[in-house]
Formats: sequence, C-alpha cells, structure tokens
Amino acid sequence: MLTWATFPFVRYTPALIIGIVAYLYLGGAWPELWPATVALAVLAAGLIGWSVRRPSPAATDAAGVLALLAIVALGATLTQRATDSRRADHLYRFGDKVECYQAVVDEATVVRAATYATTLRVQAVRVAGRWRRATGGVRVSLPRVAGIAQPQYGEVWLIRGHPDPSKPPLNPGEFDYARYLEYRQVYHQQYIHPDQYRRLRNEPPNILIYWSMRAAAVLDGVFRQYIHAKREYAIASALVLGIKDDVDSETKQAYSSTGTSHIMAVSGLQVGLLFYALSWLLQKLFGRMPGFRIWSALLGLGVIWSYAFLTGLSASVLRAAVMFTFFIIGKAWGRQSSIFNTLGVAAFFLLLWNPFLVADVGFQLSFLAVLSIVYIQPRIARWLDVEGYFYARQRPWQPKVVQWLWKKIGWLLDKIWQAVALSLAAQVATFGLGLYYFHQFPFSFLFSNLVAVPISSGAVYVGLGLLAIKGLVFLPSIWLPKAAPLLDWGPKAVAWVFEWMVWMFNQYIAFISRHFAGWVVREVHVSALQTVLIFGLIGTFLAWLNTRRIGWLRGMALLLLGYAGSRVAEARAVAPTQEFIVYSIPRRSAVGFWQGASAEFVTPDSVPLNETERTYRLLPGIIQRAARRTAYRVGWRGCTVPVQRLADPDSANGNAFFRPGPVVLASWRGLRIGFVSNRISSATRPVTVDVLVLRRNARVKPETVAAVFGPQANIVFDSSCKIWYVARLDSSFRAHGFRTWDVTAQGAFRCPPPEPLPE
Repeated sequence: MLTWATFPFVRYTPALIIGIVAYLYLGGAWPELWPATVALAVLAAGLIGWSVRRPSPAATDAAGVLALLAIVALGATLTQRATDSRRADHLYRFGDKVECYQAVVDEATVVRAATYATTLRVQAVRVAGRWRRATGGVRVSLPRVAGIAQPQYGEVWLIRGHPDPSKPPLNPGEFDYARYLEYRQVYHQQYIHPDQYRRLRNEPPNILIYWSMRAAAVLDGVFRQYIHAKREYAIASALVLGIKDDVDSETKQAYSSTGTSHIMAVSGLQVGLLFYALSWLLQKLFGRMPGFRIWSALLGLGVIWSYAFLTGLSASVLRAAVMFTFFIIGKAWGRQSSIFNTLGVAAFFLLLWNPFLVADVGFQLSFLAVLSIVYIQPRIARWLDVEGYFYARQRPWQPKVVQWLWKKIGWLLDKIWQAVALSLAAQVATFGLGLYYFHQFPFSFLFSNLVAVPISSGAVYVGLGLLAIKGLVFLPSIWLPKAAPLLDWGPKAVAWVFEWMVWMFNQYIAFISRHFAGWVVREVHVSALQTVLIFGLIGTFLAWLNTRRIGWLRGMALLLLGYAGSRVAEARAVAPTQEFIVYSIPRRSAVGFWQGASAEFVTPDSVPLNETERTYRLLPGIIQRAARRTAYRVGWRGCTVPVQRLADPDSANGNAFFRPGPVVLASWRGLRIGFVSNRISSATRPVTVDVLVLRRNARVKPETVAAVFGPQANIVFDSSCKIWYVARLDSSFRAHGFRTWDVTAQGAFRCPPPEPLPE
C-alpha cells in the first residue's frame, strides 16, 4: 500500500500544476485570486491544527483535501500574478499611440540565415510627446546585413514606431507562435529596419546573466579556434555549450528524424554526465575521508552551478541544475531513498519561480523522461539477466582465458542491455508528447541513441577537458610568450580527439538518417485530449503490470474506447469538409482546394513553394486533417479544377501603356473564383464571381470590379500584395459595399462552396 506521507510532493506538485493549467485555459476573466487563496490557506492550516489536536480519520482527510485545494488555488494565483499583461503600465494599454519606445535586450540572440531575432523588455514609451513608464516584452527581428551588429544582452535601444500585437496562427493548423510568446510574457512583435533604432547604452538587467553570456562566448571562441570543420564546430558548441546558431538545417533535420535532437541542447544529459564523473572521481579518491558526504555535495553543487554559469544560464541547463541540486541535497541529507519525492520538490519550486514553465516543452520532456527512467528502466532491465546468463556458461574446467571472456562478454552485453532499457524507458514517457508537439515518432531511436549517446557523452567529457586544458595554459602563455606554441600543443591534441569524436558522431547520425529514413512515422496529429488519453493508457498499463489487478485493465479499455471514439469523431468531422483556402505565405500566392482528406494546392504565380514554406505553412493543416491525398500544382498546370482565361480587349492594343493580363477563372463545386494580377478594363467580358483574389498589386478600381465581376464578390488580397497597396484599396472597396479580406493581416481566407439547391 502506498504511504502518501513518504511522498508529500507527489501530491503537492500535481495539485499546483492543476491550478496553473486551470488558469492558463480558463482564467482570463477571473478576478483577483489572492484573497480567496489566502483565506483557503488559513482555513486549511486551522483544520490541520484542529485535526492534530483531535485526531480522527474524517478530520484528517478533510484537512488533506482542503490543503490540496489551497495548493491548486496557489498555482492559479501565482500564474495570475506572473501575467504581465494585467499590469496597468503594460504596453497593451497604449496600443498604436506609441510614437517610440525604449527597451533593453533581455535574451540571447538567435542567429538565422537572414535575420537576428531577440526579445526586448520595454522600459518607457513616448505617447503624445511625453515619456511614460511602461513594461512588456517585444519579439523583434532585424535584417542580418552588413553594418548591422548582432544584438547583445543588456543593450538599451531607442526604437521609432510601435510594435504590433503578436499574430495568431495565419493558416489552418499552424503553430500558435503568439501563445508560445505569451507563455514567455511577450505579447508584441516588430520587424525593425536598420534606420529605425539606435543603441543608447549598455545596461544589463541581470549582471549575473550578462557575465554568464560573456563567459559562454569566450568558451565558444575556444571551440571556434581549435575546431576547423564548420559542421563539427557547430555540433561541438551545441553539445557542450548549447549554442546552436551555426548548426545547418540539414543537420538539424537529421538529428530530428533519428530522435537525437535532445543531445544538441545543454540539459540534463550534460549536467548528469558532469555530476556522475565528479561523483565517481571523488568517491575513488576521497571516499573514506571524514565528512565526505557533506563536502562532496557542496563541491558537486559548486561544479554544477559553475557549469550552468559558463553555458549562459539558459533555461534548459537551469532546470537540470535545479533538479540535480535537489538530488545532491537529498543524498547529503540522507533522504535520497524517495527519488519521486525529490523530483516533485524540484518541479514544485521551479513552478513557484515561473508557473509558465508548465507549458514549456523542455520542462515537460525533462521531468517525464527522468520519471520514466527512474520507474520503468529497472523493470525493463529485469526482463533479461544478461550477465547472469553468461556467468552461468562458465565451467571450472574451462581455461582461464575462456572464463575471462565469458565474464567480459556478459558484462559488455549487460551494459548494452541497460542502455537499451534506458532508451526504451525514456521513450515510454515522452511518446505522447512527441506525437503532440512534433507529429512524428522515429522508430530508429534505439539504433541512434544506443551508439550516439555513448559517443556524445565521451565527446562532452573531451570537450570539457579541452576547455579545462586551455584554461590551464592560458595564463602561462601570457607570462611566457616564447613557450606559448609549445603549451598550445596540449589543447591542439585534445581538440583533434574532440573533433574526430564529433565527426564520428555526425557520420553515424547521418548514416542512420539516410538508411532508416522509412522508420519515421510522420504527419501524426493528436489533440491535447488524445495526448492525455495516451498518458492515461500508459499509466494504467504500468499500474496493471505492477499490481495485476483486473480493475486497471477495465480502466485501460475505457481509455482506449475514449481514444478510438475521439479519432472517429475527428474523421467524421473532416470527411464532409469542403473548403477553398487562400493561404498566408509571405510574398507568395498559394491556394488550396479541400475535399475531406484530399487537397490540391496551386501556386498561381508559376513558382513552386519551397520546402520551408510547405513544411511550416501547409503541412500543419495537412496533419491536422489527416489528409491522405495531396497534390501540388504550379501555375494551374495539371490542376483538376476547371480553369479558363479571359483576355482583356485592351491586351491587343499595342499603344496601351499598361498591358492588362488575362483574368483566370476557376469553378470549383459551384464556387466561382477569379484571379487578377494586372490591370483590367470595363471592356472585359462581365462574369459573376463569388471570390476575387487580387495578386501582385493588381491595378483595379472598385467601379471596374463591380462592373466586370459583380458587387457581391468577396475581395481577397493575397500575400503577394504589398502593405501600402492593401491599405490604399481596402477602404475604397469597403466604401463601395464590398467585403474585403487581407490574408497577410487577417490570416488565410477560407470559403466553403455553396450548398447545392434542393431538387
């Protein structure tokens, strides 16, 4: 029987998470919660005190339930208090009245192919000529061109103009970047031109983070100096320092498809390796010394937090450092027996510090993976007694060499089996999240992690060794410049080994990615409810394995029935769907014709979509609708939708200054669609349309459109139209009674075909 008193935070942490999630999804309009939370906490404390003085099962149970409710309320209250947009001086309150604003760079810069991206924290805004104090986060992008320096943490900028609220998803199924930013207390975005901002001074909001980032940059310079191959340098820096700016998209895709992306982020793996190596070394050298448990714990904490500092104090390494801090404290305190409670304590205090971590993918994956490894890995490992099997093969009459071989082979294969069990255990807990967030599951994870994790672990040790040796020879090289070339041989030798290991690691991942490409199940869509049901299925199955009670099998059957029912309901909802969509893809024209699980995409401008545009703009909708048949057409060639071109009479006039282009008409399931990309005249043969798509800043007038296409047409400005063009024509069309839609600002235009008339 489970004794809850031994695992208090196994109850407290889920209760805190329930309160946080409840506020995130339901609490937008809730009043101030802290008075009710304080009252509930006082009531719970009073009831607990009364139950202690007059113990009874009913009073104890009531006190426990009330305490858990108080923790639920605490989670909701903390989340409400941490929501910046509720503040009276938040940027939201000023809207587009902001003439200019002052802000500080509050995050490490993400270096992309054509832009720099970072987050600014607003300090003040100017409204109606007066400066006013303000708060809020703005996600900004700058062009990565000559003369534009990479933004640095702590720089204070003066920016002309006002940021815009973050846009919701513009296309069906697209990643909700606005919500992602909200969980980081960023509610605005802005693209800043080079002449739109000026650096005022350097004033880091957190001096510790500032020097931490400086230290990470110095260490990155060591890798840049000694590792000459670009790909190997990029992976080396990502592996040891978590800096992924130079990792190319092809390499990222290879790691993603093999389930090894976690290796490129400094997190629990690197911190765990450092802690394990330090613990082993200290135990071997000083394990018998008095007070070893206390001073080794203090040294371990110092090393882990020093590593976190030297890697820039990123969110992922901070999570890992906090987690291992509680492990070390628990071990030193003699409380390490309850590993689940230690995990609960670490998660509880992290969520007290930042409740929005509950929505962070890294936080979810880290704790679930550790929890799964701790609970499931030993049980999987017990399926096979590999070492015992080979030990039983030994015979007294066998030569010493044969017995030694049996022993070593058994030891080696047992280690491999332990690694397999660990990899399987980690996948069990993260399976549902992998489907929910990444829409894929790589079955090649076992082959990739089985070799990649040991190689990468060794590479981390060698990389840390390179940094340590470089640090040791740095000062002597300055004091003795003549001896510098000789002293530099040490770092060079270690760097050669490090580069060779990273190269081998990359080659192996590339090999798995090429030869096991078909082992990845892609384009899988599961909803949040279905993800919860998947976790419920896994949990009830594990409970049944542990207890063998038939009730858990009944629970599994009910959950499986609920999951199957949700999938059937989704399929029934999608099957009759018919929809014409004009997609929002920057500077592109793209439309889609949807019929249930079938889709045909057309780019009218005769230029095919690139892989990035298809992956981020169209693929999410394809996955969401579980489309089975998709086709891509360029310039209407091969399109199954009937299309005709109407030539304008003026096109034959050689004296025309602007030659009008043909009007493309499409008729799809009773929906009449027109596409105009040039000038039209009133002499064009009239044809009634339901939707008129204006492309490439088409030179049209509302009067001409009404005469040619009818006054009832929906006017759609696609993404190939410039902002100034839409701003100029939109009001003009509306004044003439037209309905308009700008896909760049409002998102994809969606229109079902008309209902067939009853016979």
